Amino acid sequence: MNMMMKKEKRIVVAVDESEESMHALSWCLTHLISADRPGNGNPTLVLLYVKPPPPVFSFFDAAGYMFSSDVSAAMEKYGRDLVNSVMGRAEAIYRSFSTSMTVERFVGKGEAKAVICNAVEKLRADTLVMGSHGYGCMKRALLGSVSDYCSKHVRCPVVIVKEASS
Repeated sequence: MNMMMKKEKRIVVAVDESEESMHALSWCLTHLISADRPGNGNPTLVLLYVKPPPPVFSFFDAAGYMFSSDVSAAMEKYGRDLVNSVMGRAEAIYRSFSTSMTVERFVGKGEAKAVICNAVEKLRADTLVMGSHGYGCMKRALLGSVSDYCSKHVRCPVVIVKEASS
């Protein structure tokens, strides 16, 4: 008897402090996970958060004093608190859905577009879901678009969720 087992779906959702990323998570839960047909296994939702790289300081600050370890420790604590806050908001959203799924958390550190692309490959994602900040042409040209970069550099399908226009 040759039975093929269906691979469980792994959906990575990039989350951050923005409302756009939380909207993308809600959209994913409604359209990709809750809409999943029975018999397709238990989908895995991976919440991916990227901590920005720490600011680069010289050994001396503007006043000429050594950059204190207290400041470094406070910045690390702030980073941990930010991760917990974002993941807590995301948890509140996915707990409101009555869908059976496995939820994993993945926290990376560095430039968002590179970390997201690397994580998607490492996690063997079937789909990447991201929110769109809706920057205009000029702002996107100056700042760059993480979602645009990722859509061109990952191997899996990418869903970029825009806010509904009011």
